[in-house]
Amino acid sequence: MPKDRSSVRFLLDDDLIELHDVDPTATLLDHLRYRQGRTGTKEGCAEGDCGACTVLVGELDGDAVAWRAVNACILFLPMLDGRALRTVESLSRGGEPHRLQSLMAANGSSQCGFCTPGFVMSLYGRSIGAVGAELPVADVVAGNLCRCTGYGPIIAAGATTEPRSHAEAGALVEALKALQSPQGSRGRFGERLWFAPRTVEELTGILAEHPDARLVAGATDVGLWVTKGLQTLDKLVFLAAVAELDRIEEEAGGLRIGAAVRYADAHAALGRLHPDLGELVRRIGGLQVRNAATLGGNIANGSPIGDGPPALIALGAELTLRSAEGRRTLPLEDYFLAYGKQDRRPGEFVESVWTPRPQPQDLIHISKLSKRFDSDISAVCGAFALTIVDGGVARARVAFGGMAATPRRAPACEAALTGQPFTFDTFERAAAALRDDFAPLSDLRGSAAYRLEVAANLLRRLWRREQGEAVSVLDVGACRG
Repeated sequence: MPKDRSSVRFLLDDDLIELHDVDPTATLLDHLRYRQGRTGTKEGCAEGDCGACTVLVGELDGDAVAWRAVNACILFLPMLDGRALRTVESLSRGGEPHRLQSLMAANGSSQCGFCTPGFVMSLYGRSIGAVGAELPVADVVAGNLCRCTGYGPIIAAGATTEPRSHAEAGALVEALKALQSPQGSRGRFGERLWFAPRTVEELTGILAEHPDARLVAGATDVGLWVTKGLQTLDKLVFLAAVAELDRIEEEAGGLRIGAAVRYADAHAALGRLHPDLGELVRRIGGLQVRNAATLGGNIANGSPIGDGPPALIALGAELTLRSAEGRRTLPLEDYFLAYGKQDRRPGEFVESVWTPRPQPQDLIHISKLSKRFDSDISAVCGAFALTIVDGGVARARVAFGGMAATPRRAPACEAALTGQPFTFDTFERAAAALRDDFAPLSDLRGSAAYRLEVAANLLRRLWRREQGEAVSVLDVGACRG
């Protein structure tokens, strides 16, 4: 590989910032507060949940700049390389508050004020057409928490500014183009190494040399290992600049999504695959999390409560992995071996996931149950794909998250459905069979008994929905056969 640049370069309010000797897990939040003196960006949770640290990061999109709201508390500095940055101070550089700030102050949108800068940045992103601007105001700020106002005045302030298409001035586009380089960057901080390749070939070469390196896409989980777990990560490979991994291919037969595609960018395509997938993605964290978290990272991480894998498993998704030795493809459910253990060989990385398009005879139902409706981790996520032929269930694929040490299919439940008539009694037998499939743990999100009950009720909910009953997404826990 040619000699790589070792610095991190980005634009802060159009000013070039170049950092040397970068700690690869230093967060943007700490850099802004302690190095730049920009204390408007607050630390509330340090885990990407409260939104008090929301900033806007812009990246080149052809001859334009795509802005997205992200959480600075779990964004590592090398992830800013080649990008532009705006903080709440950026809105009033001329000495006058931005219109949004004035509206927030005038209508009581701020009380203690701690969370206010984060809300302002989320709403400002919406006003300039940032990624996710098409969402309702309440969805845009679902990743921002406030303990004072009740949200009403904040949403009212945001609703006064309609989203618009945002064309950046040519000067910023040209400045960002000047920051792009054909080769990746790499750095050393003491004995620790970091890499930021720009091509798959660079990536495979790095992993062949350093098969033990930690891959980082959005850092929405790895970030917590540092901020909460206080882990020291010795080798990191940042994937955001690898263009080949950031592709979506929609075909008649299905959908292929690259491992580095962020959930916010995959939202529409997944929704076209099936509306339940689109709704599931809408509830994966707040917009700031979806603007960073990737589909490939959600899979590769192997979390038993990751929302994407159960749905994709039920739909029959296949995973493609790649290394210097080539590619291999396997059913997604076979990738998850045990808690914290996946079928990924040394030097191998997730390249893409292929999901076949449901057919007209396929009945799809995907539900997520969490303690808080928006921006929360699942207690149980259930996904059902049934092929209905002549009034009977010809094929069944049922998968759950939160019920076992990995995202997993439910073979006993599937067997109770397959070849049986589409009747209430069939669904009751299938619901009872879930007790043969799972022995879930009890934790702060729910007891084992609770999880078994709601998993069965998710199946009953599918039955009730198909009978034309109005079933609220909020009443799954109370549903009875």
